[in-house]
Amino acid sequence: RIPTRMVCLMNMKSKIAQLQEDLRHIEVTGEAGPHLVRVRVNGKGEVNGLEINPTILVASEQHLVEDLILAAIREAQAKAAALGESEMARLAHDMGLPAGMKLPF
Repeated sequence: RIPTRMVCLMNMKSKIAQLQEDLRHIEVTGEAGPHLVRVRVNGKGEVNGLEINPTILVASEQHLVEDLILAAIREAQAKAAALGESEMARLAHDMGLPAGMKLPF
């Protein structure tokens, strides 16, 4: 017979694995400039899409476009990280763990 504590740990591991999988299917968007560049990432921060407004695609604006792309990626990844932390905190609360306890991600 498996001890109760071991069952709880296995259950926690299973819930964390499910949450990590769920985050792969959630999408957040980062944007730079007024609708100039948009980046879509999943809840794990993996880039899934990029949209560039064609009005900024001129050779003389290459550095601006590059900066906007990087800014949009960073924003989207920050949103994804915040979402992941929020979901892990919710999971920890649901499992009765102390507030502020971080689960492995």
